Amino acid sequence: MTTILEVRKLNKSFGGVTVARNIDFTLQAGAMHCLIGPNGAGKSTFFRLLLGEHTPESGTIYFGGDDITHLRSFQRIRKGISVKFQVPGIFKALSVRQNLEVAFQHHLHGASLSETVRRVLDFTNLSNEATTAAGVLSHGQQQWLEIGMAVGVEPKLLLLDEPTAGMSPDETRKTGEMLHDLNARGITILAVEHDMAFVQQISQSVTVLHMGSIFAEGSIDEMTAHPGVQEIYLGAADE
Repeated sequence: MTTILEVRKLNKSFGGVTVARNIDFTLQAGAMHCLIGPNGAGKSTFFRLLLGEHTPESGTIYFGGDDITHLRSFQRIRKGISVKFQVPGIFKALSVRQNLEVAFQHHLHGASLSETVRRVLDFTNLSNEATTAAGVLSHGQQQWLEIGMAVGVEPKLLLLDEPTAGMSPDETRKTGEMLHDLNARGITILAVEHDMAFVQQISQSVTVLHMGSIFAEGSIDEMTAHPGVQEIYLGAADE
């Protein structure tokens, strides 16, 4: 299998507190992988290091074989990395269609833009809400809109930070189906998630972070049965 993302000896601290400690991580192209861990494990920080929002003190990040450690966020996005953070970053006063147009306008134009917007509206089941202000949508629909904004330009790697936070069980299930569809289309997915039922629905493999380090890796069944993983989750609050 081809490696799409490789992290070597990544370190980061804030105010003397280490939030990423000597992380080695490899993700294969086509994978659907989850990052789990208790509050303060460093999952969101790791995402921001991958996206270029934080600069590591040491270590290297490779994407598609290229060293992207010192590239800015927009340069990484142009290489094929896209992200959806936990809190929807939509423009609530704009319509659903306008949100998608804003997200795609620097990448697509004319007929290509219109066709991509139509395709994403259909994929996210938001065609009937195309002219609706995004702020009026349900929480789940807002999350789906932002997923659509992240994948409309067909990234190679999609980073998802708590994609089902605040969703109903039915919305969570539909989100899992949506991600399986994206993965079947060739998009590699790396998701931070706390809902273990959702992790079981989507994940082929799991990495457990704890105190800024990789604690364990394996299948979801191996991780849920791992006594050390059970221990660090005991009484842990959501991040």
